[in-house]
Amino acid sequence: MIEGQPVFQFDWVLEHLDVLAQRIGEHVFVTVIAVVVGFVISFGLALAVRRYPRIYAPILAVSGILYAIPSIALFVLLIPITGLSLLTAEIALVSYTLVLLVRNIVTGLRAVPPEVIEAARGMGYTDGQSLWRVELPIALPIIVAGVRIATVTTIGLVTIATLIGMGGLGYLIVNIGVERRFPTATITGVVLVVILSTLVDVGLQLLQRRLTPWAAARAA
Repeated sequence: MIEGQPVFQFDWVLEHLDVLAQRIGEHVFVTVIAVVVGFVISFGLALAVRRYPRIYAPILAVSGILYAIPSIALFVLLIPITGLSLLTAEIALVSYTLVLLVRNIVTGLRAVPPEVIEAARGMGYTDGQSLWRVELPIALPIIVAGVRIATVTTIGLVTIATLIGMGGLGYLIVNIGVERRFPTATITGVVLVVILSTLVDVGLQLLQRRLTPWAAARAA
C-alpha cells in the first residue's frame, strides 16, 4: 500500500471488472468439480453403508481424519505426487467434502420410516425402485442440507488453493492484496467470496424447496 492512498479504491474495482469476472469463474469452476466429485463418491459410499452398515464407522473415521488435516499441510503432502496442479487442489478439496456429504446422505436415508419402505416393497417395488422413488425423495432435504454445507465450505477452501497456483478469488486476496500490500484487492476478494457463498447457499435452499414442496407444506 502506497502511503497517502485510501484503503479501498473503488476505481480499481471498476477498472478490473474483467479480471474479477475471470477470478470468479475460476473459483466457481474449481468448487463445482470438488463438490460434484465429492458427492458422487459420497453417494456411492452411502449406498455401500446402506447395504453393509458395519462399514459406516470406518468410513466416517477415515473421512473425519482427512477433514481434520489442515489444507496447506495436505497440499504439501500431495505436491510431490501430483505436482502444482488442479488435481492436487481437487484431491484435497474433495477429501474435505466426504465427511459432510456421507454423513448427511446416510442420515437422510436412515430417517426414512421403516414402514414406508415396507409399504413400498408391499407394492412390488424392487430395492432399487424403493431407493430412487421412495427413500431418496424423503431423504432429499437432509441430503441437500449437506450439499449446502459442503459447497459453502469448499468455496472458502478454494481461496487457499491459490497457494498452488489455482487462481480464483484467492489470487486477489493473496497474490495482489497481501504480497503487493494492496488492501483494495484483499477486501474485494473477501467480499466476493462472502457474496458467492451466500448466493450459492440461498440458491441451493431454493432448489431444495422446489424439489421437496411437501416438506415445506408439512413444516407450515
